[in-house]
Amino acid sequence: MMVDIPGLHFTDSDNFLLIAGPCVIEDEKTTFEIAEHIKALSENLKIPFAFKASYRKANRSKLDSFAGIGDEQALNILQEIKESLNIPVVTDIHTVEEATIAAKYVDVLQIPAFLCRQTDLLVAAGNTGKVINIKKGQFLSGASMKFAVEKVLSTGNNRILLRERGSMFGYNDLVVDYRNIPEMQKTGYPVILDITHSLQQPNQSSGITGGNPALIETIAKAGIAVGVDGIFLETHPNPADAKSDGANMLNLSLLEELLKKLVALRQTMNKF
Repeated sequence: MMVDIPGLHFTDSDNFLLIAGPCVIEDEKTTFEIAEHIKALSENLKIPFAFKASYRKANRSKLDSFAGIGDEQALNILQEIKESLNIPVVTDIHTVEEATIAAKYVDVLQIPAFLCRQTDLLVAAGNTGKVINIKKGQFLSGASMKFAVEKVLSTGNNRILLRERGSMFGYNDLVVDYRNIPEMQKTGYPVILDITHSLQQPNQSSGITGGNPALIETIAKAGIAVGVDGIFLETHPNPADAKSDGANMLNLSLLEELLKKLVALRQTMNKF
């Protein structure tokens, strides 16, 4: 099913949709640097692209973890990127009240994985009329995501994306079950593979989430081979200095090489 995201129509393309950006808005300069770099790559490789960054992080292991630079300032940066670079922007929301606020600034509202069963949040998001990107909970099967879809559809909004982001394996690791991709595609809505969050190692004793970025290419290639409609990844010029999710991010300098490989793989898979 075609989902109309303002600024792009990714099902008109033989390529996958790319949703990418930093985990959280750290400052205006870095955010624009990342957005401009990805936009240039996506235009060169003819990849439909939407920029994602959280304006505030609510799900943190430790009380003193970085949560953002301030809601209004961060949302204004997202709006500036949208308008000056002419690209759609995505951010996540955590409460009913945030749905209405964030909808004034962005094109796509993202529902975090831990909140994908929250009825009031899904309904509030659907009522904004924005595209709603629902992340599958680490504790759910792909098939069970049809109920999250139904909650958004109850508002009359059928602009829905679903996202696979791995399942909890033991206490401190995630594993991607690629069966979830075709299972969620049965809903009739596009499915995005969240590459970098699938490589998180949460709940570390340090209170800082770990990760395994060396497997980014492996996870991404497998997703394209299975037939995912799009990919999501977090990237940063210097992941070691990133204020959130640095352990599982892709260095921005490595993005072009990865995307070239994925585009070539997608072209090959389109022949079958």
